[in-house]
Amino acid sequence: MVDNGSEFISRDMDLWACQRGVTLDFSRPGKPTDNAFIEAFNGRLRAECLNTHWLLTLADARKKLEAWRRDDNEQRPHGAIGNNVPAAFMKSAHVASPCV
Repeated sequence: MVDNGSEFISRDMDLWACQRGVTLDFSRPGKPTDNAFIEAFNGRLRAECLNTHWLLTLADARKKLEAWRRDDNEQRPHGAIGNNVPAAFMKSAHVASPCV
């Protein structure tokens, strides 16, 4: 499911999805509860990364977004998973899983 924010509604994104056989499923306008997870993620991404950096070039944007992603996944504890770091949490969940 895709948010209806302006950064997610574009001809380029639609073309990218079409070329890769991806079907975009947009949440209903004014209904953020359609996908609360993406709404929460988008809010954090905007507040912690997009609103705090000037993205000067595509390469610069990639570098800054990757640094934010790594920090978010590999360094910062998340309350929703018991104040664990997501990467460590996933490793422990994988080890504990009876599925192979």
